Amino acid sequence: MIDPVVLSIVVLWVMVIALGVCVLALSRQIGILYERIAPMGALMMDHGPKVGELAPSVEVTTWEGEALTIGAGMRKSTLLFFVSPTCPVCKKLLPMMRSVAAREGAWLDILLASDGERSEHAAFRDKHQLGDFRYVLSQPLGMAYKISKLPYCVLLDAAGQVRAKGLVNSREQIESLLTAYETGVASVQDHLDRSMKAAEMISGKV
Repeated sequence: MIDPVVLSIVVLWVMVIALGVCVLALSRQIGILYERIAPMGALMMDHGPKVGELAPSVEVTTWEGEALTIGAGMRKSTLLFFVSPTCPVCKKLLPMMRSVAAREGAWLDILLASDGERSEHAAFRDKHQLGDFRYVLSQPLGMAYKISKLPYCVLLDAAGQVRAKGLVNSREQIESLLTAYETGVASVQDHLDRSMKAAEMISGKV
């Protein structure tokens, strides 16, 4: 006769092994699902000037003292990157912004925007070596675009029109703004929605 204690241990081990197999199978399915899901673009929040509208003109002064107008009549398209020294995600995205600036610099300026005490930002700029970016401290600029969460990006063309915007947390979301600019849509989600609707219309006619 099998000892009940031994039997219970054997049953428990069988259950543990079965659970491990289930977890591995589930992990594989999650990986497959992740690969199939279309990448999510920057999350657009329904505040401030809308995509397609002219941005408000805001007079700012850069860190070095240069007077600058954000809005119509800029020399190139401009990506406003609203950051904060206390925002960990903002810090994570800074190398990615530097990569975008190097790759897209022929047509795109990147401007880091924030507000607060200059001393706090001085330490932030020095630590992350941000001297190669235009950097402005301007509360009116954030209020003009109704920025409530960070990190947030607004992409303007040279005429001052808002071409894309959104809350960004990853390289993919930053790239989605550039994709939206190139394709002439409000966001990657908008592009995907249009594609799905077009596919549904085609399949309905077949």
